[in-house]
Amino acid sequence: MKKPTQQDVARLANVSRATVSFVVNGKDTMGVPISEETRQRVLDAVEKLGYVVNAGAQALRSGDTKTIGVMLPIYENPFFLEILKGISREANESGYKVLLANSALDDEQASQTVSELAEQRVDGLILLMEFDSLPARIMDQLRNSTHPIVEGSPSSLSEFDLIRQEYGEGMSALMSYLIELGHRRIGYIHGVQESTTQGLDRLKAYEQAFVDANLPQDPRWIYRCGPSMEEGYQTAFNVLQQEDRPTALIAVNDLLAIAAISAATDLGLRVPDDVSIAGFDDIPFARFAVPKLTTVASAPEQKGRAAVQLLLKRLREPDRPREVITARWELIVRESTGSAPSL
Repeated sequence: MKKPTQQDVARLANVSRATVSFVVNGKDTMGVPISEETRQRVLDAVEKLGYVVNAGAQALRSGDTKTIGVMLPIYENPFFLEILKGISREANESGYKVLLANSALDDEQASQTVSELAEQRVDGLILLMEFDSLPARIMDQLRNSTHPIVEGSPSSLSEFDLIRQEYGEGMSALMSYLIELGHRRIGYIHGVQESTTQGLDRLKAYEQAFVDANLPQDPRWIYRCGPSMEEGYQTAFNVLQQEDRPTALIAVNDLLAIAAISAATDLGLRVPDDVSIAGFDDIPFARFAVPKLTTVASAPEQKGRAAVQLLLKRLREPDRPREVITARWELIVRESTGSAPSL
């Protein structure tokens, strides 16, 4: 069945095609008066015929695609899906749709998203990762783009508008809490992608906490692994079998902390009686883990909404000064942490 055209709508409404275009695209009528009765007649014809505005053609005419590109570092962690929920909701409420690419798992797809940005198939881009962690080819593509970019990361060196997730202060608060509970051997599972600065805010604050408390810190208490739950599980499983194992373990995120709880349970250790475990992000699973997970929370959905708001401000005011927004954090104490055991 042939799709109805603007000409079909014009014939049914007994108006010119230009009048139909003015009405359905919300365009300036250039001083030509269009009565409310005529406008309603066009809208009635649109509804009767089932006419749908050609978004691609509309984008070519206006230069706007009403699309926001989003590059995610990894899909496995539901923390990023919570941010995406905020992005999608704010974008939808503002009349935009979202185009996704997963950079960490597929550089080619990420490059394609940036190419579409350059070709004006998206109006702007939100990076949910550090710009300088991207492949050099993609960094050059972004620098050469004329469209606005918002970065969502812990970076303080961003070249773009920034939603900064600073977990360093949260790590300091978590370390102070564990030290007050009597823990001295506190391990840190630094499970991140290779060749990335992700999590360095937490790592530096972790190390500084020992200095601030005038406590010895053994570099062997930092356990590096990949970002998957399986790698987090194996790391914790090996660590917790050591004779001088930590009395507390902090993981770079909640996923790896939940994996560490599973490893402790499989070894017959009680959490938190034998070992305390904590993470970051307060993902939905954290409050349903057994035991419920102590974590440093952020507000990911609000962060996603703020990123869209910042991008739209840049679209409206291209020459405005660069803006940095620091996302808030909160230490949430649940059941997975307790007083240090006597070993």
